[in-house]
Amino acid sequence: MQAILDATVSQGEPIQELLVTHGKIPTLVEELIAVEMWKQKVFPVLCRLEDFKPQNTFPIYMVVHHEASIVNLLETVFFHKEVCESAEDTILDLVDYCHRKLTLLVARNGHGAPLEKDGSLDNTPMQELQRQAEMMEFEISLKALSVLRYITDCVDSLSLNTLSRMLSTHNLPCLLVELLEHSPWSRREGGKLQQFEGGRWQTVAPSEQQKLSKLDGQVWIALYNLLLSPEARARYCLTNFAKGQLLKLRAFLTDTLLDQLPNLADLQGFLAHLALVETQFPKKDLVLEQIPEIWERLERENKGKWQAIAKHQLSHVFNPSEQDLRLQARRWAETYRLDVLQAVAPERPRCAYCSAEASKRCSRCQSEWYCCRECQVKHWEKHKKACVLAAQGDRAK
Repeated sequence: MQAILDATVSQGEPIQELLVTHGKIPTLVEELIAVEMWKQKVFPVLCRLEDFKPQNTFPIYMVVHHEASIVNLLETVFFHKEVCESAEDTILDLVDYCHRKLTLLVARNGHGAPLEKDGSLDNTPMQELQRQAEMMEFEISLKALSVLRYITDCVDSLSLNTLSRMLSTHNLPCLLVELLEHSPWSRREGGKLQQFEGGRWQTVAPSEQQKLSKLDGQVWIALYNLLLSPEARARYCLTNFAKGQLLKLRAFLTDTLLDQLPNLADLQGFLAHLALVETQFPKKDLVLEQIPEIWERLERENKGKWQAIAKHQLSHVFNPSEQDLRLQARRWAETYRLDVLQAVAPERPRCAYCSAEASKRCSRCQSEWYCCRECQVKHWEKHKKACVLAAQGDRAK
């Protein structure tokens, strides 16, 4: 939260400096991949256990949310080139992680948009947790796109192994073209264009529909870096498939887009030249190649133990006593303080009744916002029960 707040107000970024000074970027990358593996290997087993009937799913939610917290922190600090350099060999693992997330985004096409955050009252706690995890996975993938774009900003200083991983092993330029084609962060709902921004789907006004979204901009900048950097161009093999995929970009390079990102004129020139040149055969000039080791190591060390890990965590981690749960809740409340969250929030609060920008808050529970007294009165019947419970909880503390 402090890193985001520092970046928002542009007052220097001590968190980023501390992470680099103490060599903590590799630690964050390993933690990120460990949680990703837990979600894939342990969480499904945990959900299938017959005796897994938690009274409170919040401890599990915090583990699931941990991946989102780390990738959000990396997105915030990777804007700086020295952070990318301080990742050292784990940059290969981070590139692989981003590739897995972007592949999930492409695969989402045709399966509909992720569920909204407002769940059904009929859902069981575990169903609600799984629904939230699905929504969070979508948001994490979008954050991974931003992290990858910041890595491509440093393409001139990346190691040969990293470049080879990005261009030959994963063929990231072609994957980015797929993302532009399908644009999973945009959808049509009731005939209106919506884009996912700021953690929710927002309707785009007709006058704003030609405006380049932040996520589309991240893809274009990443493509520009990977295709026009001298180091990357020297190592990217333009096969028939790659040429066909990249030439699809010409349809997107409209005058409106070039007005918003003038540098893409260079990319337009590159594509015009590409249309005339002969394709290449795949290169095999790299004999020794460094490979990511975090995922492979974790999988090797825990192979065949996933069920045992799930059962151990069921007994010792996700079945806390009421006293432990209260202690954890107090710590979370102190960490995620309302004043800090409001400072970090990307936008002003909205009225709970009419969704206009709000400046007044419910005096009893301090959780709902309103633009005027009239909206508060109209919304009171709906808000009354939650307000009373929240006020009682505050008095109990």
